[in-house]
Amino acid sequence: MPFAQLVIGPPGSGKSTYCNGMQQFMSAIGRKCSVVNLDPANDRTSYTPALDVRELVTLEEIMAEDTLGPNGGVLYALEEVEENVDWLIEGLKKLGDDYVLFDCPGQVELFTHHSSLRNIFFQIQKLGYRLVVIHLVDSYNLTLPSMYISALLLSLRAMLQMDLPHINVLTKIDNLSNYPPLPFNLDFYTEVQDLSYLIPHMKEESPRLANSKFDALNQAIVEVVQDFGLVSFETLAVEDKKSMMNLLRTIDRAGGYAFGAEGANDTVWQVAVREGMGTIDVRDVQERWIDAKDEWDDKERQDMEREAAANAAAAGNREQDTEMDDADASIPQDSGIKIVRK
Repeated sequence: MPFAQLVIGPPGSGKSTYCNGMQQFMSAIGRKCSVVNLDPANDRTSYTPALDVRELVTLEEIMAEDTLGPNGGVLYALEEVEENVDWLIEGLKKLGDDYVLFDCPGQVELFTHHSSLRNIFFQIQKLGYRLVVIHLVDSYNLTLPSMYISALLLSLRAMLQMDLPHINVLTKIDNLSNYPPLPFNLDFYTEVQDLSYLIPHMKEESPRLANSKFDALNQAIVEVVQDFGLVSFETLAVEDKKSMMNLLRTIDRAGGYAFGAEGANDTVWQVAVREGMGTIDVRDVQERWIDAKDEWDDKERQDMEREAAANAAAAGNREQDTEMDDADASIPQDSGIKIVRK
């Protein structure tokens, strides 16, 4: 049974970077992984796609032929893919049981109210794929209450529209220390706690938002998100292996991979992911990337230097042993010389 991640999110949220990093991480733990580019505007991927939608349709062609802008062109392109979904299905069949990452376009209309992307995924699901939607949100949205509320509404709408197992992820979490301090700890945002506490901070954000006529609207928006009770966030620093391991474990449980991937010959990394080794609490994320980032950076740098020195010493010992073995081999066995090493 093949598994797949459907990577969605607004422009700049890090979808292609995520697909590239996740593919490399999966390769390191022994999973065969392929990336499918579904963005007709993405002609410079950081990964090598196993299947590229631009072989079927490109944004430039649609804009020129149908006199459409970029956003309308992408919507039209996905409608073309939906009409020619057999092309995509045939390509996926050639990938066998590879774990597949679908790198989707960034136009939010595609996963909030336009139906083509959703219909394409349902066609893929009929092939037997176990799908999980990974909705990426730039952690910069935490720095302003209005942006955070907007991200919550976008995440909620995407969850209702896609109607599949869904994980929201705050990306670039390692950049949070470069922004102004957050009024609340990170767990307030990842667990989507009592949002009414954000309303006073929203009023401080802008004189326009301080107008009392927005009070009822702000309260209604907060209540919509909280009444559904669906939205929460995982965190990700794509270059940090512990962060990647923690997120992949969550994805495996959501898609069912964790319940059918055990094997007697699993690598150490596979066992670590499956057993939850290295699972990170959000308070650990707060300390690592916000409260004590510089100290952790120094510690990891020192650990890497010690590891590199140990590897160099081990390589030197192996080279010395090889030279001594060569020297032993040059002495005839019947020469009467006995070598004693100390």
